[in-house]
Amino acid sequence: MIKVVVVDDSAFMRKALAAMLGKDPEIEVVATARDGEEGLEMIRRHQPDVVTMDIEMPRMDGLTALRHVMMEMPRPVLMVSSLTTEGAEATLKAMELGAVDFIPKQLSKVSLDIVKIEDELRAKVKTIARRRMSHLARAPLSGRTRPAPAPSAGGVSAAGERPARPARPSGTQCRDLVAIGVSTGGPPAVQKMLSALPQDFPAGILIAQHMPAAFTGPFAKRLDGVCRITVKEAEDGERLQHGVAYVAPGGRHLRIDQKVSRIDVRVVDEPREALYKPSASVLFDAVAAGVGRRALGVVLTGMGSDGLEGMRTLKAKGGRALAQSDSTCVVYGMPKAIVDAGLADEIVDIDDMGEAILQNLYK
Repeated sequence: MIKVVVVDDSAFMRKALAAMLGKDPEIEVVATARDGEEGLEMIRRHQPDVVTMDIEMPRMDGLTALRHVMMEMPRPVLMVSSLTTEGAEATLKAMELGAVDFIPKQLSKVSLDIVKIEDELRAKVKTIARRRMSHLARAPLSGRTRPAPAPSAGGVSAAGERPARPARPSGTQCRDLVAIGVSTGGPPAVQKMLSALPQDFPAGILIAQHMPAAFTGPFAKRLDGVCRITVKEAEDGERLQHGVAYVAPGGRHLRIDQKVSRIDVRVVDEPREALYKPSASVLFDAVAAGVGRRALGVVLTGMGSDGLEGMRTLKAKGGRALAQSDSTCVVYGMPKAIVDAGLADEIVDIDDMGEAILQNLYK
């Protein structure tokens, strides 16, 4: 049984979240709390497997409570965030502090349409709780970049200390576009990866992060403030530049338009029926069609298998593929799909992903 504590200052939200979680026979809401102080008391008393935490609360807000949880009794915390710019910025800060992911609460002028998050809420709670339980007995791995268990694996093992920034490989550069697909637990992983890249990174980067529309702009702005490369929310029709990472706007897809002497970024609505918008598979398909073997595909932490079919296409066109390692993922779903299908050329710990990306531009 997965034990959950719900912390929210709204009585309606506490009741709604508890009711939705309680519909699953594998989940038990063992306590609810009205603010951060009461939440800490309930967490200490019940030792839950997962906590859902509101951000704006009286007495003690969610970010302060999260800091105490991470210092005193670390466990998975899902933030419940409003779909506003302020809510996005606070949620991204929470993930830097150790929250594993977030659930957006749908706000309108007259009602709180919380039911829309029901399936996602239960799926995330169950996946994250199982992930935590399976890792309790697992010794931490000290591995760095490792070859994938496939005949085409071309990984390398490095020894010694990690350099402050990746060394530029010698030889001829083969790839000049990096496409990245990521979901649950993604913001800290993306930040760690991009912040390791040099300012003169010799390729353009496209990122499909599963995230609401209100979040992608603040997410890109936050990354731009901590990375040497430029990071921005993608705009339709702009020219792809080296040393720039383009984040897909929430609710839309990224594609590319290959011109004679340049590549243009396209922000599109089709396919409207895609399960995820933005979709990693749509991005990988577009990159495969546009530049083929000049592309490097990267799949990071996330639930489900988005990116799998697009990566098949990219690999068939001669592109390379990197997958984040099981031991460093919040949720080993999207990378696992790539690895299990034999598509990953290397499996890489997130601490080493920036270096691995730069090295693979020359393979």
